[in-house]
Amino acid sequence: MHFPSKSKERPTSDFLREALFNLLGSLQDKTFLDLFAGSGSVGLEAASRGAQDVYFVEKNKHLVEVIKKNIQTCCLDKNCRIIAGDIEFGLRDLIRKKYEFDIIFADPPYNRDLVEETLMFLRKYHVLKEDGVIVIQHSIKETFSDLDDNIYQTDRRKYGDNALTFLKME
Repeated sequence: MHFPSKSKERPTSDFLREALFNLLGSLQDKTFLDLFAGSGSVGLEAASRGAQDVYFVEKNKHLVEVIKKNIQTCCLDKNCRIIAGDIEFGLRDLIRKKYEFDIIFADPPYNRDLVEETLMFLRKYHVLKEDGVIVIQHSIKETFSDLDDNIYQTDRRKYGDNALTFLKME
C-alpha cells in the first residue's frame, strides 16, 4: 500500500481499520463509499473483504494518483471507482448517477469542523440506502451538535484519541 511520506493527512491506522471492519461484519455484496479517501486504504480493505462496489472521493490530486496505484497494486480495478473532487462534488455526481450505498465511511481531516459539513452534505445528497450506515472517524475532541431526527447515532467507539461514530438516516 502506497502512502505519500510528505502528506499532512494521517492514514487510518491498521488497528482502527481492523476495529471498523470487525464492527461492520460481512461486506459481501455491499456497496461502500469512502469519503476523504486519502490513500484509499479503508475502501480497498472493504473491496478485499467482498464489497461489490467501492467508490472513493478524494480532492487532493496527488492522493488520487496514490489511490489509482493502490487499486492496481491490489488488483481491484473491476469494482473500484475514484471521484476526484471534494465531497460535495462527489456526492452530487453520485446522486446524479442514482448510486446508493450500504456503508458510507468518512474520515475528514481532524479538528477542522468537517464532520458537521460532511453530515450536512449527506443530508442534502441522499446516497445512503434505506438500511445503510454512516461511519465517521474523528477526533474524540470533536462533537456533533448537528444530529436530529433525520440522522441519529447508533454507536460510538473510542480508540485512544480517535472515535468511530455510527449513524443511521431516516
